[in-house]
Amino acid sequence: MKKYFAEIFGTFWLVFGGCGSAIFAATTDYGIGYAGVALAFGLTVLTMAYAVGHISGGHFNPAVSIGLWAGGKFSGKNLPGYIVSQLVGAILAAAALYLIVSGKSGFTDVGGFAANGYDNLSPDKYSMMSAFVAEFLLTAFFLLVILGSTNERAPKGFAPIAIGLCLTLIHLISIPITNTSVNPARSTSQALFAGGDYLPQTWLFWVAPILGAIVAGFIHKALFDKE
Repeated sequence: MKKYFAEIFGTFWLVFGGCGSAIFAATTDYGIGYAGVALAFGLTVLTMAYAVGHISGGHFNPAVSIGLWAGGKFSGKNLPGYIVSQLVGAILAAAALYLIVSGKSGFTDVGGFAANGYDNLSPDKYSMMSAFVAEFLLTAFFLLVILGSTNERAPKGFAPIAIGLCLTLIHLISIPITNTSVNPARSTSQALFAGGDYLPQTWLFWVAPILGAIVAGFIHKALFDKE
């Protein structure tokens, strides 16, 4: 149960910090912009990886858990509990963000709520194919960095830094394309509150990241895990 609670808290922090920066701070007069949001997402993973990574492994993402399973680094029997915990943490964070944003003077609706989308819901109107390819490739490389930096032959203690910086880079690349998912829990939580056409598009932000993670897990296991 400690592992599941660690995943709830870690995923909560990822969504609250990353999506919160996008909702509250990205578009103000002195806002942090895309670069600031990208850094915020990276910092959430870095900080929680150090805080609770020694308890649960610090996945905070269903695609990461599945990719680690594909790479032979995680037991399949734990997948359901981890995925449920990650969804719970993400949805609780989105609910907290909603409570905060709804208290703003003149509030009418949440707008995009940092949700992910393609076509008309893409920040720069990228197509479904563009979104799928981006989410697939970026999640695959994210998993390769995770698997490589946590490998027993990698330098010890630096994995959270590599993983956090990788997630920052991923957001720098893909915020204009999909608002960046690479995390089905993060996509689901925001779509539930944004509603409208965001919910029907959530399938892509499950399928593409999970497929990318599985491919990366197999690649690491076959090519990089052993000398």
